[in-house]
Amino acid sequence: MKINLLIVLITLSINGLTQKQTTKQYIEKWKNEAITQMNLHKIPASITLAQGILESGNGNSKLASKANNHFGIKCHKSWTGKTFYQDDDEKDECFRKYNNAKESFKDHSLFLQKNRYKGLFELKITDYKGWAKGLKKAGYATNPKYPKLLISLVERYNLSQYDTPEDLIAANLEEKKKEEKTPIVIKEGKSDNSPTETIVYSLKRKNGKTANKVPFVVTRKGDSYAKLAKDLQIREWQIRKYNDLMEKHTFSEGERVFTKPKRCRAKEKYHYAKKGETFRDISQLYGVKLKKLYRKNRMEKGTNPKTGQKIYLRKRKKK
Repeated sequence: MKINLLIVLITLSINGLTQKQTTKQYIEKWKNEAITQMNLHKIPASITLAQGILESGNGNSKLASKANNHFGIKCHKSWTGKTFYQDDDEKDECFRKYNNAKESFKDHSLFLQKNRYKGLFELKITDYKGWAKGLKKAGYATNPKYPKLLISLVERYNLSQYDTPEDLIAANLEEKKKEEKTPIVIKEGKSDNSPTETIVYSLKRKNGKTANKVPFVVTRKGDSYAKLAKDLQIREWQIRKYNDLMEKHTFSEGERVFTKPKRCRAKEKYHYAKKGETFRDISQLYGVKLKKLYRKNRMEKGTNPKTGQKIYLRKRKKK
């Protein structure tokens, strides 16, 4: 009888250790982090949770348990962090590995800052259907049913209840304040031939970034020289000089504004001009001084490149 009882106790212990986390448990555990990321990066908490549930199998997948990767983000050529290999679309693919799951949530938000997801941020924070469809369209997942799966999870578990920006609860507010006091830096590259960026949380502007190691902020609605100068604690003339701007420039939402002088050259060798792109656009994209770009490409000041033109970013174009 004692032996049988011991076997039962061992069996129960093993079952307890291997018991999988349910969807409701996953939501309860990570909803606060999803809300925090929404307030920092304007990504619906419902979408973050639905993606986490789907990609990590409620946090039970091998990738989530072994690598703390809850969103199935692969390494890509620019990733310099830890790695984890497992079969996916192809055999033995490289995935990002994190020290903890919270890092995965943060990196997911930063990953969605890529240009191909830019259109999603024009949607309302409550438009989870638009986000679900947009993620598939932008290439986040290959499964044609991906939008339906996300929408189904949002509606089944009422995840949209967390999509109110004012819903930042006290615990998240304290965490947010802590992050603002201690800057966090995460290196993140891009796979679309765009320059590497580093996200930095700052006190004045929460989403400060760097391009070519030159810090910049993204303008908000209603920004002006005076407001930016006050927030950034620099002079108005410095904003104009660092960003090659005219004195009467009117800012629109989403512009990149450097807070220090741009560099003389970029890490990347070349850039191929897109339709309608100006030399200043390229200068702002790579954090390279405009006058240096003109000189490197043997172009006169005020001229603009042709669509598809090869733009030299490091060395001067040969005659």
